[in-house]
Amino acid sequence: MRYRNIVEGCFLVRPNRFIAHVDIGGRREVAHVKNTGRCRELLLPGARVYLEENRSPSRKTAYDLVAVEKGERLINMDSQAPNKVFAEWALAGGFLPGVTSLWPEYSYGDSRLDFAVETPRGLHLVEVKGVTLEAEGAVYFPDAPTERGVKHLQELRRAAEAGIDATIFFVVQLEGAKSLSPNDSTHPAFGRELRRAAEAGVNVRAFDCLVTPESLAIHREIPVIL
Repeated sequence: MRYRNIVEGCFLVRPNRFIAHVDIGGRREVAHVKNTGRCRELLLPGARVYLEENRSPSRKTAYDLVAVEKGERLINMDSQAPNKVFAEWALAGGFLPGVTSLWPEYSYGDSRLDFAVETPRGLHLVEVKGVTLEAEGAVYFPDAPTERGVKHLQELRRAAEAGIDATIFFVVQLEGAKSLSPNDSTHPAFGRELRRAAEAGVNVRAFDCLVTPESLAIHREIPVIL
């Protein structure tokens, strides 16, 4: 997936989850933050950020913050990007061979899962999670408690127990991660449910991405350590 009209800036402060103040060419601007997670280890004063400019009159801000540099790493922090990049990759044959249809926002049980993928083998349910939390080369999910994420895991587990193929798919929004693990210290319940889901037959997969200021592309599979 690609962005348009990317500009470089310097992060200043984040007054709330939804906006950030940034310096762009010596001007202080307000940008929409496309990730409502904590991102405390990413949005540090002075960090170099990349923003998509959109001066539509219907918008309250002219910029969306989509990526940030953390040391030598460039991390995409657009929470809408993982679903978009997964859909492109799956339709191109990256996820499963012979994909004939892909339905977003698929209702199953009491949840709405991100995708249902149709192949000659049958229906395959997929929940996609974006990952931005990195420490010493490993990545962790979630960066904040997610009861919604726990509920999705429970639905995937029930689907697997009913004989339906199911996958939780982690899109790691940076390149070169060495492994992914549940962030048990932040949300123990998510880690427990992830392990239960895996034991029930849910596929747990993680892929890192090629990241530029203008683009994001699924790259290679990385180990999942439960």
